[in-house]
Amino acid sequence: MSTTAELLKGAAELFPDEVVTQAHVRHLDLPKGAGRFALITLDNGLDHTKPTTFGPQSLANLNAAIDQVEKEAADGSVVGVGITGKPFIFAVGADLKGVELLKRHEDALAIGKGGHDVFKRLSGLAVPTFAYYNGAAMGGGVEVGLHCSYRTVSKAVPAFSLPEVFLGLVPGWGGCVLLPNLIGADRAVSVVIENSLNQNKQLKGEQVFDLGIADALFEGADFLEQSLIWTASVLTGETEVARPEPDRGAAWDEAVARGRAIADGKVHGAAPAAYRALDIIAAAKNGDRQQGFDAEDRALADLIMGGELRSGIYAFNLVQKRAKRPAGAPDKKLARPVTKVGVVGAGLMASQLALLFARRLEVPVVLTDIDQARIDKGVAYVHGEIDKLLLKGRVNQDKANRLKGLVSGHLDKAAAFGDADFVIEAVFEEMGVKQQVFAEVEAVVPAHAILATNTSSLSVTEMASKLKNPERVVGFHFFNPVAILPLLEIVRAERTDDASLATAFAVAKSLKKTAVLVKDAPAFVVNRILTRFMGEIQNVIDEGTPVAVAEKAVEPLGLPMSPLVLLELVGPAIGLHVSETLHGAFPERFTVSPNLKAVVEAGKRGFYVYDSGKPELDPEVAALLKQGDSVLTEEQVRDRVLDAVAQEIGLMLDEDVVAEAQDIDLCLITGAGWPFHLGGITPYLDRAGVSERVTGKKFLAPGLASVPA
Repeated sequence: MSTTAELLKGAAELFPDEVVTQAHVRHLDLPKGAGRFALITLDNGLDHTKPTTFGPQSLANLNAAIDQVEKEAADGSVVGVGITGKPFIFAVGADLKGVELLKRHEDALAIGKGGHDVFKRLSGLAVPTFAYYNGAAMGGGVEVGLHCSYRTVSKAVPAFSLPEVFLGLVPGWGGCVLLPNLIGADRAVSVVIENSLNQNKQLKGEQVFDLGIADALFEGADFLEQSLIWTASVLTGETEVARPEPDRGAAWDEAVARGRAIADGKVHGAAPAAYRALDIIAAAKNGDRQQGFDAEDRALADLIMGGELRSGIYAFNLVQKRAKRPAGAPDKKLARPVTKVGVVGAGLMASQLALLFARRLEVPVVLTDIDQARIDKGVAYVHGEIDKLLLKGRVNQDKANRLKGLVSGHLDKAAAFGDADFVIEAVFEEMGVKQQVFAEVEAVVPAHAILATNTSSLSVTEMASKLKNPERVVGFHFFNPVAILPLLEIVRAERTDDASLATAFAVAKSLKKTAVLVKDAPAFVVNRILTRFMGEIQNVIDEGTPVAVAEKAVEPLGLPMSPLVLLELVGPAIGLHVSETLHGAFPERFTVSPNLKAVVEAGKRGFYVYDSGKPELDPEVAALLKQGDSVLTEEQVRDRVLDAVAQEIGLMLDEDVVAEAQDIDLCLITGAGWPFHLGGITPYLDRAGVSERVTGKKFLAPGLASVPA
């Protein structure tokens, strides 16, 4: 038994729930008389929608398959070796379920070394090796192909990436070393760093080919057949694969510097993974593979035992698992069918909602508003967005025509909503206005129709209190931009019944949104936390801390944008309104900033101007600011802000606003873009000791987003 096999056998004991990938070897005669060929197929035996992963036993199976083909290559029985995946999925990398269970650095090191030892055998065979990326390939799935002599990719590949930095790791089985030496450092930085930190951006098959990662591109329908024909032409010398030599001069160093600037802009030095990956890419310039592989092993082990990776896996599990089984959602069998949707309002938010409902539900959607001009403008917006989808190739002409035909407007609510099953309002954020709208709608809709509100902070219970049937009112709070942010806070008011709630969750699923059940509490989850967070920033500015210091203080959190840039995106007037609402509910914790009020009254769209290409404090805003003389340091500001957020989260959990802390993190990740490497916010607060300092306990159980005890 080889040393690698022994290593993997020992590691397998640490992965009790591994879904084992088999590596089947079959032989075939290549066309054009090229000779006998050995093809390894990775398959975990599950249905074709389930990803194939690499845990210790899976690596051992691949190792055993390589044992077989190695002998055949050595004695001339085969002229080449290929590796591919089951239909639609090549392989998606390491088994994260097992990785999160590792408790010791040496065990993590063994996983890294085991993967390297297996994969690099492919490049050491006596015959050329070929990877056929027939479907989704991520992480180790990409890397096993990088160890081969040649690669082909299907045009149908929907997702191809090295996502490790996104999760808090480095590409640890050759990605940091082999990729820059294949396609050049700059392109490798784009794949390893830039795409990962850009919310794990995926490549399509054609992009993989254009980058030079694959040597040939074929249609999905007969991909393997065409790949084997191409393989034969390579082996017979008919096709010669020419690859440009990477620039190992100043261009390599400039690429690494660009990567560091990207990492600084995204995580501000607070998360180590991107920097460890860049260190390895920088060192890979010398072309010493084994030295690079050893560095990958060390980085992988260090990061596996660190908090960022545990938080990244925790966040991944939230988005991939918890989001699909919302805590507290009623039995889906209670949901009623929705065959027509009404939208009250025809402004930008209402129009975005109409577009989303039409695209996802493919049912008639009708808008109303106070005059025909507004309605016409809203319908025109939706039709215009559908035309953009057509130009981008996202829909064909027939589909565009059908979608346009589904969206209409009507001034008369009775005519518009008389047969609607689901009506959502998106009008001015004022209780009296919304109550009046719901009263008008209730009078004309069928008895079974759901009445939904897109309110961002108002009480859904109060909104429904004057209706004859308040049990069918539900909060349906989207986040802007509606088409991009996945979160949908579904609010159960005091009298909302199970059937209405079940229908709301069913609609959310059809809309492809991440639905989280929240209690009818002021500002619900995301806006309550963000308002407390931004409120403390505004407080320290009002008290005398310079704007730049207050903003820079929270950079180590690696948030997608600074607090005041976020305020500009939300809109100062909306931010002021939400803070006033929360001040009314919790005056002891939520303040109304006089400076923010002055900015809104002056009609300013934010605190910054961008004349130089970067945000700079608007001189007119600076003139409006009235500050005290209490100046805090960045560390003092950060502690104060984090303490406030931890206090608010603790109170929200005590009030049962959501079922568990995991739901708060899921909301912040999917509704506010908080980074995966934080796991939302509670793992960071636990790891930094803030949770215990403020609430006397951690928010999460040991091992949930940390190394198991």
